[in-house]
Amino acid sequence: MLSAASAAVVRATLPVVRDHAAEITAEFYPSMFAAHPELLNLFNQGNQANGRQRIALAPAVVAFAEHLLDGVPFGPIADRIAHKHVSLGVRPDQYPIVGKHLIGAVATVLGDAVTPEVAAAWEEVYWLFAVLLVAAEARLYQNAGVSPDTVWRPWRVAKRDEEAVDTVSFTLVPDDGGPVPAFEPGQYVSVAVDLPDGHRQPRQYSLSQAPGDGELRITVRRVPDGAVSNFLHDNVHTDDVVLVTSPAGEVTLDHTGRPVVLISAGIGITPMLSMLHHIAATQPTRTVVAAHAELTPERHAHRAEYDQLGGSRQLTWYENGDGRVDVDAIPLPLGAIAYLCGPIAFMRDVRAALRRRGMSADDIRYEVFGPGALDDASY
Repeated sequence: MLSAASAAVVRATLPVVRDHAAEITAEFYPSMFAAHPELLNLFNQGNQANGRQRIALAPAVVAFAEHLLDGVPFGPIADRIAHKHVSLGVRPDQYPIVGKHLIGAVATVLGDAVTPEVAAAWEEVYWLFAVLLVAAEARLYQNAGVSPDTVWRPWRVAKRDEEAVDTVSFTLVPDDGGPVPAFEPGQYVSVAVDLPDGHRQPRQYSLSQAPGDGELRITVRRVPDGAVSNFLHDNVHTDDVVLVTSPAGEVTLDHTGRPVVLISAGIGITPMLSMLHHIAATQPTRTVVAAHAELTPERHAHRAEYDQLGGSRQLTWYENGDGRVDVDAIPLPLGAIAYLCGPIAFMRDVRAALRRRGMSADDIRYEVFGPGALDDASY
């Protein structure tokens, strides 16, 4: 709980911090990387270059302060951050580094407005934030049977499959003789590669098949200017070894048996495939509606699998090459849970359409590739 004195200061300064949050994080990252270049290997440098990481961090910090002051829900945001951090092997001892440079960035951007009292109040906010995340991450590491030092393991490519235009699947098996970890349909892993410039870069990819097969499968679409996706496409083949973390991710299949509506676009089909495979194997009578949008049939990854698993309630759109779905045409069984995955703009539009059709916000769940949000209340 935030102390009364700090709460008063944070409440008074929250509007200016909110207004300058993007500037603060823009100052924070270069400062931290200059002092700790080893952290460059932990962060997606593509998102650093295009500014998406700054856009993601700013609302998360502000949302936590609002949570402390007024009880604004923060649990879903904390869950998402904790899973992302565990998937990257973030360690507790890295939080003081972040805190030092974040508070320093606040002082640099806001200047004389940051009195000792203001700095102390926002330091208290940050440390409450850090303690919350460290505890959540510790539980996730423990549940996975790993630590920040052991979460990364070498995995061998057992099979490489060309799935569609610019899309490749990699089937992975442990190269260290260790076990294949259990995971929930909808989760992802991080994959790290050593790029030609000497930097190691991680990216997160959804698992595209059901758990329990004695292997992991990821499906990677080549992204223009995507350093890691292009490296994987051009350089990683059968019997090559890559570093992979334990599965993580909070957007997972509901196991209660409620009807499920899966709506995806592009490479967002991957977690849906994992869910479809799992449902077919464990709940074959469960009601499932699967809707997917793609630019062209040639780009539809895992098309045969999807057509088979989607059954009679499977819909696909290639209309006009725009990759959109007609949400009004998608059946919504009573009591259904909807899962969305695809570009942020796509999910935002679909979510809004589902809400207009009467679905509860709590029954619409979505995965975001990389930093981003669908609205001001989601990270």
